[in-house]
Amino acid sequence: MKSPFLYSNDNKRYHTLSYHLKKRFDRRVFKAVIDAGFTCPNLDGSKGFGGCTYCLSGSGDFTHGADRSVAEQVRMELDRVREKTPGADVIAYFQAHTNTYAPLPRLRELYESALGAEGVCGISIATRADALEAETMDYLAGLSGKTYLTVELGLQTIHDATAEKINRCHSCAVFTEAFQALKSRGIRVCVHIINGLPGETPEMMLDTARAVGALGADAVKIHLLQVMRGTPMERQLAVGEVVPMTREGYLDVVCSQLEVLPPETVIERITGDGARDQLITPLWGVDKIAVLGGIDRALVQKDTWQGKRYV
Repeated sequence: MKSPFLYSNDNKRYHTLSYHLKKRFDRRVFKAVIDAGFTCPNLDGSKGFGGCTYCLSGSGDFTHGADRSVAEQVRMELDRVREKTPGADVIAYFQAHTNTYAPLPRLRELYESALGAEGVCGISIATRADALEAETMDYLAGLSGKTYLTVELGLQTIHDATAEKINRCHSCAVFTEAFQALKSRGIRVCVHIINGLPGETPEMMLDTARAVGALGADAVKIHLLQVMRGTPMERQLAVGEVVPMTREGYLDVVCSQLEVLPPETVIERITGDGARDQLITPLWGVDKIAVLGGIDRALVQKDTWQGKRYV
């Protein structure tokens, strides 16, 4: 069955990152994950301690380690990518912790080291809304005129009561201000949201997606909440403050979220990845292919697609 969704060249009914990158670059492009040794405002005490309750290592598990230079990490990632896909290029993805949380001269050195490496055609920077100085955003605006740039902002939820439970340490208003400041400078922004946060109902998760769509995010990453060993959330799980989503519940929420997001919004992620040896729950999320296939089938069965209910 041919997909009724316009932003697709296969059977997908949502705007995949693969489709977007192929249109943008006309060749295969992948992410090269980098750990540049950053910390975080709610780890070092400037905003809080302990980090977000679900955070194990700021996604540093997927990198080659901050003990290696940025250039070396990019080279290792490029080798990995090209072993499977010869001739592919990469986007340098500063992933671990808060990647604008340093003085501008240091940021410039790190970013431009990555952009100067062979095979790099763009840069993606994961950060927090409360770690973006005006001079940093001005620099990034200039950079976005020279290369393919994305700033990834961790929102997770629009509900401030939930944000307090997960120790996010900034409000939705702070996020919105930073988002608008980036967009006013012409910077592409990808927003992270998480389904299954403590106390949230499906309607609350849908409200977050609606709000992100209304803001005009260029891209969205939808994550499944995963409880990892050694995190504060492990304790929340033990006392019943966290109730893991079922597979069926997650598929239903994601389909509803896709319906209310603009069709132009790129869905850069639609489930979650975590270190399998440290994952406590939900274990069904480990089978990523089954989750992705389940979303595809659910969209077909519901005869729906991204943006169908967007207004």
